[in-house]
Parts: sequence; C-alpha cells; structure tokens
Amino acid sequence: MSSIPSTAKTDAAECVGGGLDDTLALPGRDPVGVRWYGKGQRQAGGGTPLVLHFHGGAFVSGGLENGSIVARILADAGAVVCSLEYPLAPSHPFPAGIETGYAALDWLHRHRVKLAGRGARMFLAGEEAGGNIAAAVAAMARDRAHPSLAGQILLSPMLDPCTGTASLRDATCVKTGACKWSEGWLAYLRGPRDAEHPYAVPSASCRMAGIAPTLVMAGVNDPMHDEAQVYAEKLRGAGVPVTWQPIAQAEGWPDALALEGVDRCPCAGTVRDHAAAFFAATAKAPEPPH
Repeated sequence: MSSIPSTAKTDAAECVGGGLDDTLALPGRDPVGVRWYGKGQRQAGGGTPLVLHFHGGAFVSGGLENGSIVARILADAGAVVCSLEYPLAPSHPFPAGIETGYAALDWLHRHRVKLAGRGARMFLAGEEAGGNIAAAVAAMARDRAHPSLAGQILLSPMLDPCTGTASLRDATCVKTGACKWSEGWLAYLRGPRDAEHPYAVPSASCRMAGIAPTLVMAGVNDPMHDEAQVYAEKLRGAGVPVTWQPIAQAEGWPDALALEGVDRCPCAGTVRDHAAAFFAATAKAPEPPH
C-alpha cells in the first residue's frame, strides 16, 4: 500500500502557497509525479477542500510546471492541492490518463484526513485538456460510486473533438492554418470509436445526472468558450448544480493558464474568488470518523 508522501510531514509554513514535488506509488502502475500546494492548510470547523488537479497541454504536452499557476490559485482559495503528472498521448492515449487520474483520486481519498484534516472534501480540477481529464474522472467516480466528490472546477475545458465551435474557429486555428487542439485530439483518441466514449468526450455523454456540482470558467474570447458553455448547460439540464462563469479578464486563455507565475495572469484574483466561493457553496457536514 502507498504510504503518505514525505511532503505530508513537512512543516505547514514551508508548504502553504508553494509547490513541493513528490511521487505517488499507485497499485499496478508506474510511480507518478505530483506537486503539492497548500499542504498544512486547515479551514476552521473542518471541511478543507482537497483537490486533485490536472494540467493542460492538449493531451500531448505539459507537466507540473505548466499546471503551477492554476494549482497555486486553487491553494490561495483555501485548498490543499495535488497536481498530477498524468501520462500523455501519443505514447499513452485514452484511457491511460483518466485511469491514472482515478487511481490517484482513490489514493487521495484514502489518505484525505492526513492530507487535509478531518472532514476534508474531495474536488477535481483541470484546465484545457486537464479539464477533460477531470470531467472524465468525475464521471468515473459517479459510475463506480466511489469516492464521493464535493465538486469539480474546470477552466477552459477541452471537450469537443470536432473542434468546430464558433469560438474555436475565431481563434488561432483559423489564423495560422494549424490547430494544436485538433492535433491533440488525434493523438489522444485511438480511433473514431473512442470519440463516442463518454469518458473520452464527457460533454457528449447521454447521462449527465449524478455528476458532482461543477464550476466552469472560460474567457469571453476563449477558443474553448463555446464547448465549456455547452457542457455547463447539459449538466444543468440534467439537474447538476452548475456555475457557468465567463471571465472578462481572461486574456489569452487557455494558453495563459500555463504561463509561469501567478502575477502573469491578470485574472488570478478573480479565478481565486470564484473558486473560494464554490468551495464555500459546496460545503457540507464533515464526514464521520472511519
């Protein structure tokens, strides 16, 4: 059985607001890299958010550095965040990333009290392709009835393999003649049949009910704006509590979310405030001792 990472024993003053690298040993899988943010944070009265975060990169690139800006914002919003270095396509196409993500979620759930305190509430989060992975893992958690999720936070989620929305057509794909998101989908999906799988394309699922409460954010001029809005509307139509939040200050999303340093993202404070409000809105009574 995996043990608690050494970072879990680090003094809280060293951890809050910073990132500490470690690895998780997941059953039946190669060790996977993680970076912790906000370790040692505890909310008064319990119920500290414990977030599993997935970086962007169009399924084929990115890593812990690229995911640092979003992970730090979530930590600033009051969460303990585990950012996961999930396996990338084309070497590891669907469903490798989401299976690793679900295994990491199960690990976090088993160790949640030591990581974030009694009553810790589980969340998923991701930007761009990481938003797709988070949404897929949320569906897996619903279907497997484990673990219980308090919510998911998606920023500019990459959800439409057709890459034909108006917002995407107005973006760089048309202007440059190349589309990294189309190329990413081609590398991620093993074939046309994968595009019909609800875990590969969560927004195309015929069954949305039962997904955890969801916060979806996208920039007003974001290439992913339209597919993010469609997903939010489908969830709402299925009775899922949804907050759809266009961010006016989100210049250059989703690429800007991978820039180094929170100070280079003018919308960081706005995103932090929306995340903090979502954490508060999804709060519930602490779980009983196990």
